[in-house]
Amino acid sequence: MDEQYQKLLGATYKYLSFRQRSEKEITDYLKKKKADKQIAQKIIESLKRQKFLNDEEFARAWVESRSKNKAWRVIKFELKQKGILDDLIDKYESRIKNQGQDKKNALFLAQKRVERFKNEPFQKAREKLFRFLSSKGYDYDTIKEVVDKILSK
Repeated sequence: MDEQYQKLLGATYKYLSFRQRSEKEITDYLKKKKADKQIAQKIIESLKRQKFLNDEEFARAWVESRSKNKAWRVIKFELKQKGILDDLIDKYESRIKNQGQDKKNALFLAQKRVERFKNEPFQKAREKLFRFLSSKGYDYDTIKEVVDKILSK
């Protein structure tokens, strides 16, 4: 058991070396490695003690890195997939909404993209911007406001 623990712990450290992970990701990883439940729990507790595993810190870093080019809806979905609790997600959602970050990001992305459509007819440029922002996960109201603002210049 001790040998398996050490081997799995080493593999988990390597898995963590690529990027920060959530507790659910580590649990899923250890299941994939066919780790005994007791060993998996022991590894998770050890990682928490060593501060390698912290869902709140993971969520903060994830939101920070992803919010530059993704809509909050997409980030929220990703956090749920990673096993982050709803109350933690709600905490970051209220921050992003209060700061108007979604609209700022959509505006920034649209401003970068609109240059490609300068020779397009107005309606075609509008459609392409709508599709682009929609593919990034922004909601209709945000997209409409941003596209109207950019194309009215």
